Amino acid sequence: YITHLSDITHRILIEKSPVFDKLCKLNYVTPFSSVRDCMTQNSNSQVSRSHDSEQIDLLDLMLQLWREKWMIATFVIVFIALAVGYLFVAKEKWTSSAIIAQPDAAQIVPYSNALNILYGTAAPSMLDIQTRAIDRFNASFSALSQALDNQAVPEKLTIEPAVKGQALPLSVTYTSTSAEAAQKQLAQYIQQVDEQTAKELALDLKDNIKEQIKTLNDSLQNQEKVAQEQKDLRIKQIAEALKNAEAAKITSPQLQQTQDVTQETLFLLGSEGLKSMIDNEASRPLVFPTAYYQTRRNLLNIQNLNVNPDTIHVYRYVMKPDLPVRRDSPKKAVILVLAVLLGGMIGSGVVLGRNALRNYKPKA
Repeated sequence: YITHLSDITHRILIEKSPVFDKLCKLNYVTPFSSVRDCMTQNSNSQVSRSHDSEQIDLLDLMLQLWREKWMIATFVIVFIALAVGYLFVAKEKWTSSAIIAQPDAAQIVPYSNALNILYGTAAPSMLDIQTRAIDRFNASFSALSQALDNQAVPEKLTIEPAVKGQALPLSVTYTSTSAEAAQKQLAQYIQQVDEQTAKELALDLKDNIKEQIKTLNDSLQNQEKVAQEQKDLRIKQIAEALKNAEAAKITSPQLQQTQDVTQETLFLLGSEGLKSMIDNEASRPLVFPTAYYQTRRNLLNIQNLNVNPDTIHVYRYVMKPDLPVRRDSPKKAVILVLAVLLGGMIGSGVVLGRNALRNYKPKA
């Protein structure tokens, strides 16, 4: 009959019962406002117990790891041993570096003087020569770096601006298996590129000398040709005047002042005087302008040019190749720390995974 009562009537009947009050005081039962509340509370309790079973107990995990600490330590020791073995086997890498800039004027003065003789006022300035020299060094060094990187056993040689955003100075580095080897090999590569670039400059200079000599010789030949043509024209003019004088039967000069003689009145000098003039012009050497002799002087100077590549240097040390005090790799401290962390992590994972498999119970 009670089950058919309303919720309010049921709550009144239950809460007014002396037996129910005594059970509540003894914590055997909990009062509910209604049957619906009771059902809701029971449902929440079941869900809470379900969630509690799925939650991870950190304290339990720590206890599991502590109980298996020797196994985790074994993993750590194994990984440390592997790291130590790697450190013994791995090749060391040491990097030596140097800083270079454009050459001083004294280092490239023979080449600069040769260009001044070769081109005169059109020769490049000392600053332009210095800039071109270091640019060629940079290009040759970059080419060598690329060639070394493409070998069967690559070598690491780099060149780049020492200051970001500025073309100079340049920082060059070389990596080797020891500090001394890196320093020595870097100095050798710098010297090798310097000598190669100096030889290239000297070879270019020789080609320019040959070309300039040819140009000057052509200029001299043209000037000599013009002078010869002028001489032949003068003789031809006098010979024509001689014909006119002979036709007019004029043997002696008819003019008192020869400075007034023109091409039209040249025959008035008489046939005898004109014959002497022809003989004189024929035996006279060619007459050249001042530019002709200047050209010859330049030609002689250029022909005597001889620049020794050993006197040319296309760079200047700002800092010579240093002896590195710290190796690039392998880093002992970093590798050992990583070995400890990795061993601990894998050991912990093995322990927790094994315990999880042992405690696993398939759901019905």
